[in-house]
Amino acid sequence: MGAGIIVLIVILAIVAIGIFFIWGTYNSLVTIRQRVKEAWSGIDVQLKRRASLVPNLVETVKGYAAHEKAVFENVTKARAALMSAGTPQQAAQADNMLTGALKSLFAVAEAYPE
Repeated sequence: MGAGIIVLIVILAIVAIGIFFIWGTYNSLVTIRQRVKEAWSGIDVQLKRRASLVPNLVETVKGYAAHEKAVFENVTKARAALMSAGTPQQAAQADNMLTGALKSLFAVAEAYPE
């Protein structure tokens, strides 16, 4: 074999290895992106489930503390913000708002333990 053929075979082998490396990396990145989407979807489902439970909690507490109107308004606003969140950052911010509002709501519930 000539030196030119050996050089050509080595170059083709290096190119083939590079192609397989790029292909494997791309597939790994696609898989990771899909897992991230699934994880955010699961978080979104749990946030919406949590927000859907808020009206029942509000109705339960409303009977005991009708004069705590601001607390109920804050919970309602926070829940609406969570349900309409479009990005993960907005969802996180809305969830923090809802958590703060629920703390106030639980405080009202504890103040009227009947």
